[in-house]
Amino acid sequence: MKKLFLGICYLLVSQIVLSQSISGKLVDAQTNQPIPSATVELNRLQTSITDEKGQFIFYKVPAGSYLLKVSSIGYKSLEKQITSSDGPFTLTLEKWNLFMQPVEVKATRAGDKAPFTKTNIGKKEIEKLNLGQDLPFLLNQTPSVVINSDAGNGVGYTGIRIRGTDATRINMTINGIPYNDAESQGLFFVNLPDFASSVNNIQIQRGVGTSSNGAGAFGATINFSTNEVNTQPYAEINNSVGSFNTWKHTVKAGSGLLNNHFTIDARLSKIRSDGFIDRASSNLQSAYLSAAYLAPKTAIRFNFISGKEKTYQAWNGIPESKLLNDRSFNSAGTERPGTPYDNETDNYQQDHYQFFVNQELNTQWVFNTALFITRGKGYYEQYKAERSYSEFGLPNYVVGNTTLTETDVVRQLWLDNVFFGQVASLQYKSKKSQLTVGGGWNRYNGKHFGELIWASQGVPDNYRWYDLDAYKTDVNTYAKYQYRIATGLELFGDLQYRSVLYNIEGFRDNPTLAVRERYNFINPKLGLTYSVNQYQFYASYSLGQKEPNRDDFEAGATQIPRPEKLNDFEIGVERKKNNYSWGLTAYYMAYKDQLVLTGKINDVGAYTRINIPNSYRAGIEVQGSAILSSWINLNANLTLSRNKVKNFTEYYDDYDNGGQKTILYKSTDIAFSPKVTGQATINLVPVKNLEIGLMGKYVGRQYLDNTSKQSRSLAAFYTQDARASYTLLNKFFKEVTLIAQVNNFFNRKYEPNGYTFSYQFGGDVVTENFYYPMAGVNLMVGVNVRL
Repeated sequence: MKKLFLGICYLLVSQIVLSQSISGKLVDAQTNQPIPSATVELNRLQTSITDEKGQFIFYKVPAGSYLLKVSSIGYKSLEKQITSSDGPFTLTLEKWNLFMQPVEVKATRAGDKAPFTKTNIGKKEIEKLNLGQDLPFLLNQTPSVVINSDAGNGVGYTGIRIRGTDATRINMTINGIPYNDAESQGLFFVNLPDFASSVNNIQIQRGVGTSSNGAGAFGATINFSTNEVNTQPYAEINNSVGSFNTWKHTVKAGSGLLNNHFTIDARLSKIRSDGFIDRASSNLQSAYLSAAYLAPKTAIRFNFISGKEKTYQAWNGIPESKLLNDRSFNSAGTERPGTPYDNETDNYQQDHYQFFVNQELNTQWVFNTALFITRGKGYYEQYKAERSYSEFGLPNYVVGNTTLTETDVVRQLWLDNVFFGQVASLQYKSKKSQLTVGGGWNRYNGKHFGELIWASQGVPDNYRWYDLDAYKTDVNTYAKYQYRIATGLELFGDLQYRSVLYNIEGFRDNPTLAVRERYNFINPKLGLTYSVNQYQFYASYSLGQKEPNRDDFEAGATQIPRPEKLNDFEIGVERKKNNYSWGLTAYYMAYKDQLVLTGKINDVGAYTRINIPNSYRAGIEVQGSAILSSWINLNANLTLSRNKVKNFTEYYDDYDNGGQKTILYKSTDIAFSPKVTGQATINLVPVKNLEIGLMGKYVGRQYLDNTSKQSRSLAAFYTQDARASYTLLNKFFKEVTLIAQVNNFFNRKYEPNGYTFSYQFGGDVVTENFYYPMAGVNLMVGVNVRL
């Protein structure tokens, strides 16, 4: 052990002694002006981003020869062979005389100088993480994130929370186009299988963030971009297999720039998994096609994104009694006598059609617009035992002298919808200021209906027992202005107006309850950014307001929910250098009329969310990264938070006497909001082309409801993953990358999600907890071939 330790110390010291720095500057070949935000890659081992002066530097580089790759949007890529002894040098990039910048993304994203808390994830990092798990699992190492999976292994239905905020309060856009489900406002990543294989970059804004299109952001905004231009032809075959009979096949190709004007990119993917939970299988298919026409001042693009899923339901979770000895238990389908019903599945297909036009009007003004249609259709199927005929609007069934009141059925609950609209923005930029004026409109037409496809007796064939429509219209406009007050000091202002109209013709369990509600929101944001000596300080205030979800209206005609309001205060400092960076953010998020589950039941006996007057989140986020040498780098983040509900009332059913009872709490923790979350990653490059990563994640205790009772909580957990990749270069292929990833390396038993309910029976209050356990140690291996 002593010799091993001394050997490691010698290696570290020798690396430091023999290493040196490589630095340079990047300029425009025509204007000789510096090029900021360009990517400079050194032998695929280290990556640097040029600063405002176009400068880059690589620290602690061992003596030797290196291949330098340089790329920037709108410029031709450059490759140059250099040696570590070369002094600081200047590289020039030639511009493509084409409009290449995805303007529709810049309109909704926060720029480098915007005073908002954000994390950017580039294409190479996405590729490194993508072995077939859903999008939340690719974001797991970002600050304040907690993820979960119904099937237990990250394939199928997955979820994400940011700063304790669930997906219904996270705004998501794809190329600036809203993605959240219009009615539930949730994010169904299962409808975007292997979407990561077509994503170029991701930005996460925590808090309210800058104005975006679509649902109001109460916890975060996630922007995905696929519209960057690939000027070189490419072809890839990516395959991975692993535990629980999980496998992913992906084929993608691009034409590069054809005839100096056209590009075509395409992808086909298929993912299958049995899941960790019993019968929690997934069968996912997806396709992506993008075609673009580029001219010096015009860009036109069409995207087609399709996802189709069939998943066996694992929505029920498992009861607490089975956590120790039967963690893969699944109750779905077990209402059928004998073996579980084999088609207790969710089936859905979602197709996105996006059409973009970007136009440069002059050197200062740029206009863009996009039209979109999202078509979705599908159902979930269930076997239900001993259901009353009256539930389906049918008379009791008479057989001879016997009257039957119940029957077994197989039901399908259908959703057939279309979501369409337009977004647009006009952007102005001068030396001291930037102005963006934009907005959009969208319309959702949703058909809800249910069919009985089988019954033991007394039901007509393919009987439809409800057929209800719902409509939603959303219109928004915003203006964002950024002005340089003095050297290094910038002012940011953002004002959004949003109008939402619900028109609901009834609910499955309450078909006569019609709803027509309009909401008008004015959401201002204001902030300052100060930059000096590679430090950046920022402070901002943002107001966010959002409408209730469709299900919230089912509380009853006399219990119309109020909209939610959030006042978000953010203050932060960060420093970025080429060999290290760090950032510190403090936030205070004060809610008014937040909608939460309290145990209260609605007019039809279902649990419903109700407004609570006051609640808040306050926390500190710390993050940093460092390149210790040419073969080792690390990054980490930590969030410490306090999340409280003031004057919370719990409701629970009284089965002894009927009705409900209440308990008042003065101050409790907000459900699913851990006080501590954190992660740390160490990346090692022990030999050329081999990279090893060790990723650790800690999530503190989470409460299942707002009572702060430990008996209704999820225990804190720590998980450790490990990943290794090795790249081969040869004359037959551009490169072949072999990847192996071990998840939950130490085989921890943990549950990141669950639910609870309580009732009084026999004079005692009984609490039932249900959990969604994650898989123990599991493995994925992949082979990625670039032709």
